[in-house]
Amino acid sequence: MMPFYQTSCSRNSSKVDSQPSFRSVPSIKSLCHDQSFSRNLETQHQCIANLKGQNSYTSSLVLGGKYLFTGSSDKEICMWEQKALTSTIDAGIIDTVIAGKGAVKSLVILADKVFSAHQDHKIRVWRIENHDTDTPKIVHLATLPLLSDRAFKFMVPKNHVQIRRHKKSTWVNHVDTVSALALSNDESVLYSVSWDRTLKIWRTNDFKCLESIANAHDDAINALEISQDGDVFTGSADKKIKIWRKEEKKHLLVCTLEKHRSGVNALAVGRSSTSTDSVLYSGACDRSILVWEKDESGDMVLVGALRGHKKAILCLAVVADLVCSGSADKTVRVWRGVERCYSCLSVISGHSAPVKCLTVTSDQQIPSDTTSSYILYTASLDGETMVWKIYAPFL
Repeated sequence: MMPFYQTSCSRNSSKVDSQPSFRSVPSIKSLCHDQSFSRNLETQHQCIANLKGQNSYTSSLVLGGKYLFTGSSDKEICMWEQKALTSTIDAGIIDTVIAGKGAVKSLVILADKVFSAHQDHKIRVWRIENHDTDTPKIVHLATLPLLSDRAFKFMVPKNHVQIRRHKKSTWVNHVDTVSALALSNDESVLYSVSWDRTLKIWRTNDFKCLESIANAHDDAINALEISQDGDVFTGSADKKIKIWRKEEKKHLLVCTLEKHRSGVNALAVGRSSTSTDSVLYSGACDRSILVWEKDESGDMVLVGALRGHKKAILCLAVVADLVCSGSADKTVRVWRGVERCYSCLSVISGHSAPVKCLTVTSDQQIPSDTTSSYILYTASLDGETMVWKIYAPFL
């Protein structure tokens, strides 16, 4: 039985595996409780699985139904059964596909479809066939932009945009790594961002590119999230977070958040404990996780920072009242926030290299009157993809 652990607790920097870390933002109020408060909320964590089978490190993770999907730095997409990863059953890959060139940067799930973002500038769509059987398969469905979309736009000169001094492309094409994907709340639209500094909007029923916002940022875009009221958050190596909102048929810039001292690597959205509004968490190379909430006028404002990581924040995920952060310092921290008061419940130190991506979900298998349990998946540049069980006491 694996042991328990108890704690009380480029053009842009995101294009390279070794993340530089900049000074944190000391002028921003810390939202962290003191150590005496954290000791009252002691949290246990246990490594329950270490996934084997990929040929390189995992660069993206997503949960979909009863499956976990992982994308690798070497163009692999693997499908695992979640139940097997959280039990004594030997965990193995159910199916693997090879797609494009370079890393699989992001994955999102829509019903029986998987959308994947790639370093080769493409978005690919996959269907999970036979998902109710013991032998499900990942089948390629489409590559975005579609050939018909590209050909139609190519015929009209006004659809061409300058991408280099002597090269043009149609506006439906990403021309650099597609770094992140996100679905609209009604799942009718897929958003994509890229190191080419564009934000694109795709219709999910026919994969048509509806809109492209050129020069959405001044540098590569690394992160993308959607709020509960449909606003689109983008985070960039230009140190800025931008908020976009659909007005009639177009998305318009409504706000720019500028408090980080270095490139923004990760975004995550949660829900306020005091209202139905979204809370935005942003992580950057300045080692800080900034927390943003809406003020009385409905504008997103900075309320404070979560500090503790020693190097750049590379990934974030939210479930219930927990925030999980992965860092270039090789650790994962688990935070809990109530009414703008946060405590670090756990520091997980199982990896030997920067933690590249993570995802977390509630564990429904072990009901308890005193604790809630969660399943956390973490992946690192050390090539390890690990599964953790976290036990957090009820407040």
